[in-house]
Amino acid sequence: MEKAALKRRIEVAAGRVAADLVIKHCHVVDVYTGTIREDQSIAIVDGIIAGIGDYQGKQEIDGKGQYAVPGFIDGHIHIESSYVTPEEIGRLLVPHGGTTILADPHEIVNVCGLAGLHYMMEAAKGTKLDIRFMLPSCVPATPFEHAGAVIDAKAMEHPIRDERILGLAEFMNYPGVIYADDAVLDKLLVAIEAGKLIDGHSPGLAGNDLNAYTVCGIHTDHECSTVEEMFDRITRGMYVLLRQGSACHNLRTLLKGVTPANSRRCVLCSDDRQPETILSLGHLDNHLQICVEEGLDPITAIQMASLNAAECFGLRDRGAIAPGLRADVVLVDNLRDFTVKRVFIEGEEVARDGIYLPEVQFCDNTAVRGSFHVKDFSEEKLKLKLQSDRVHVIDILPGGVVTGKGVAQVSRTQEGDFVYQPEEDLVKVAVVERHQNTGNVAVALLRGYGIREGAVALSIAHDSHNIITVGTSDQDMAFAVEQLIAQGGGIVLVKDQAVINAMPMVLGGLMSDQSGQWVSETLKRIHEDAYVQLGVYREVEPVMTLCFMSLAVIPELKLTDMGLFDVASFSFIPLEVEEAPNL
Repeated sequence: MEKAALKRRIEVAAGRVAADLVIKHCHVVDVYTGTIREDQSIAIVDGIIAGIGDYQGKQEIDGKGQYAVPGFIDGHIHIESSYVTPEEIGRLLVPHGGTTILADPHEIVNVCGLAGLHYMMEAAKGTKLDIRFMLPSCVPATPFEHAGAVIDAKAMEHPIRDERILGLAEFMNYPGVIYADDAVLDKLLVAIEAGKLIDGHSPGLAGNDLNAYTVCGIHTDHECSTVEEMFDRITRGMYVLLRQGSACHNLRTLLKGVTPANSRRCVLCSDDRQPETILSLGHLDNHLQICVEEGLDPITAIQMASLNAAECFGLRDRGAIAPGLRADVVLVDNLRDFTVKRVFIEGEEVARDGIYLPEVQFCDNTAVRGSFHVKDFSEEKLKLKLQSDRVHVIDILPGGVVTGKGVAQVSRTQEGDFVYQPEEDLVKVAVVERHQNTGNVAVALLRGYGIREGAVALSIAHDSHNIITVGTSDQDMAFAVEQLIAQGGGIVLVKDQAVINAMPMVLGGLMSDQSGQWVSETLKRIHEDAYVQLGVYREVEPVMTLCFMSLAVIPELKLTDMGLFDVASFSFIPLEVEEAPNL
């Protein structure tokens, strides 16, 4: 900073020089003391808060008795899972008070490698939302599937030192950490030696295994689903990110464990939040509403949405309304509904009454288009050659991404192929490798999805994002895969070998180049067609549920392009159930 700029800040703070902007007559929420300073003015100069008190400005805004709270900071989000670009996610989130997000571009990097990371960071320049990135740690997430890239420790050394990269993103390969896998240690050391943070991902870990995970300096976890898990992590010095996304809803459960003693180790996050959720419910403003509904003190909730996140991620220039900090200020009408009226980022008004004010500037996205390399796919590859009528099935469990390990009795053809029975809730699910022309196609059986006609195909399949398809016939499944490739990825619904609905997602097969509103409306129609025309159960989110059926780091059974994977044993298993020997 130049001396003249520093002097100007001092002069404004002292009241000797008029501020650039003064927000008058607002109730300032003080997240440091847990109090409210009533009927104050906030003076802003050069995008920085100069002071709170009695000030005059070149421009003055009447706060009308609204509450001034620090800009909201989302501690962990995957932009790609919103199905829109970084520029567009800014347009969606800022009107809801979002001023900073910690983004893990894990999805696009698994598809496009470091070119995907570069695209995301360039695109982030086109929005007023401050997007800070974590460097994906697990590309691929496990060695049990094929991804579009392999990012090892050597490849991480350069990007981890970029100032826009705050640290290493969620370390999903927790077995590799616990058992001190050599390549995993190399990745951890890249972050440690660069002095960067390491985010965690450790569902179900406890005891000495959790100690082994946290001793490496892993400092967060957003995968807690019980209060006990939350306590286990906080007592080990970790921050717990309380998640409320479109698929995973852990916030209300975990709020039961938030106390005055541990609340400062709690941060709000979305993880995955689709445009429909944002447009209908909001973002962290919705999280705050839930916090208050569950009986949490409103100022404690605001701390979790601002100061706690800033401290967790070392963002020392924000998180509160105080002299010297970024002028990221949100005006809300009350501390119950948190209806956002106006949003300021670095002292610039960027949203008012739900409208994003700046012009959105989109960057070139050529580098992340055309990401399909599928070899020799055919309907024949969807056939099974079962050796037994008793098979393992992936059981969809309601309310999350965890699946069950079920067993079913099935009908077979003479060649051993599975025969779909309309009265049975059991269908084929397949994963088609789309990155490296391996020709891999793995097929298993899925229960609990409800589809009774046709097929669904997606190019969104966590974490390597191969093609995943489910259906009642090989013909419709194959047709859906072929149509998906032809449209450049996204979502396809098929019935009687005809497309009944589709949403192209041409950026890595993960993101649309259309607006959030377009994505939301298209997705609504896709959901309704999945329910009405294909028969998917109403209690199942037809797209996002399917997205997670290949996630080989979340228990219990999953399907990758290499086969049926048992997460509990961390090994592939046959589709057939091994018969117990007769004694």
